[in-house]
Amino acid sequence: MAGTNHQRSIGIWLLICCAAVFGMVMLGGVTRLTGSGLSMVQWEPLLGVLPPLTQADWEEVFRLYQQYPEFKLTNYDMDLEAFKPIFWFEYTHRLLGRLIGIIFLLPLIYFIVRKRIDRPLVPKLVTMFILGGLQGLLGWYMVKSGLVHAPHVSQYRLTAHLGLAFLIYAYLFWVALDLLLPEAGGYANRVGPGLRGFSYLVTGLIFITVLSGGFVAGLKAGLAYNTFPLMNGQWIPEGMSTLEPQWKNLFENVTTVQFDHRLLATLLFLIIPVYWFAATRVELPSRVRSGFYILVLMLIIQLALGISTLLLHVPVALAAGHQGGAMVLFTIALFLTHQLMNSKYNAL
Repeated sequence: MAGTNHQRSIGIWLLICCAAVFGMVMLGGVTRLTGSGLSMVQWEPLLGVLPPLTQADWEEVFRLYQQYPEFKLTNYDMDLEAFKPIFWFEYTHRLLGRLIGIIFLLPLIYFIVRKRIDRPLVPKLVTMFILGGLQGLLGWYMVKSGLVHAPHVSQYRLTAHLGLAFLIYAYLFWVALDLLLPEAGGYANRVGPGLRGFSYLVTGLIFITVLSGGFVAGLKAGLAYNTFPLMNGQWIPEGMSTLEPQWKNLFENVTTVQFDHRLLATLLFLIIPVYWFAATRVELPSRVRSGFYILVLMLIIQLALGISTLLLHVPVALAAGHQGGAMVLFTIALFLTHQLMNSKYNAL
């Protein structure tokens, strides 16, 4: 059953917000991969919209950058012309963050004034707005970790920033689906709890793998062990338990972090085809059945991107594509979970 016209309008608006968040995640990945994330050392959420416009402006922002660890310890031989490209990446990333706020807030005000928002939707939209603001704060909190002693952001803060972006995206997408595809209808029996639970498992495992990728990125672990499937000629490499206490190895040991990411990707490679096979035992509408085939196809593409990124020592284009691929895979899994949870299908 299709939603009302205003529900569809709100759903399409939320999908546009999803697209903007997707772009933000992609640009954030490129910013990190090009070493641009610490080029803006001040945070001015309301006033910092205009970029440097004059030579004096550029000299001032470069002078500020020269006072911090990345310039002093890493880019000490950088001149102003070399600084400009990394500044533009970070500036565009922050500008897009502000633009997302406008894309969300202005239509929200319009829908409120026109009284097109149903009461149950109000707390969900308020939650989205709050999460967006928290994401901006978390982004700056992440950047600050690289402005103190070492010119590297904390892998914990980077992963939290990435994870919150995925959660915001998921919430926007889920609510949009609620509005655009409220129910399938026309089916006698519900999907069994096994397939529905399988759907939660796959979606959750994708998200955990994304978080694992955040630690790989934060520690630059992709630049180590650039062979596949073996790591330094071993299935289980040495040096995975060198830190004390042991739990630190999961988040601070380059060897363990890369191994865990490989292991989670392998689990997805094994589990998603089983998930697809289980779905073939259920009578599904065409859009959901197609979703399962696309999920398997995207899994293959994502694994190819990940392996290629590793073997080629993390080129920017492939690494950014791998990050985007993770979000596409996550999106398909969310769609399938939403449909299996909200719809009635005939078990074969």
